[in-house]
Amino acid sequence: MKIGFTGTQSVGKSTLVNALKEHPLFQHYNFTTERSKYLSSLGIPLNTDSTLKGQLIFLAERSAELMNDHIITDRTVIDVMAFSHCSNSMTPYEKETFESVAKFLVEEYDYIFYVSPQGIEIEDNGIRETNGQYREQIDNTISYMLRLHGHRAKNIIDISGSTEERVEQVIKHVFS
Repeated sequence: MKIGFTGTQSVGKSTLVNALKEHPLFQHYNFTTERSKYLSSLGIPLNTDSTLKGQLIFLAERSAELMNDHIITDRTVIDVMAFSHCSNSMTPYEKETFESVAKFLVEEYDYIFYVSPQGIEIEDNGIRETNGQYREQIDNTISYMLRLHGHRAKNIIDISGSTEERVEQVIKHVFS
């Protein structure tokens, strides 16, 4: 199974992946979580300043994850397309071309779980953008990308609630 979580920044995707890592049902999975601090330390522009080269690195990471048979990740190709779409540094042509390639990887996921920001405060980790309007823009763009390319995925499911409630929702959908 290839399971990815999609959603704007600071909605608890990494926390959820880390909680699933502790669950015995997922003991044979590979887990990946956000590497923004590491990538930022390499000088790769993030958020609104993201460039084509930077987004290609993020896409390569998602692609590498999808080469595993059993993966749970806190980012999907949908996220990468959304951040590219909202970049101030990429040209419209770069965004369009990037999306025209990235969309083909969406079909690799067995499950994409969308995590809503509703009711969740932005946490400042020193890397992510904490601007509420930008967060909403990313969330709206992720929703748009799911409508536009979601038909390529096997299963897209909205989840909400506490981390424990989200874990139970994931288990219900994956193992029922």
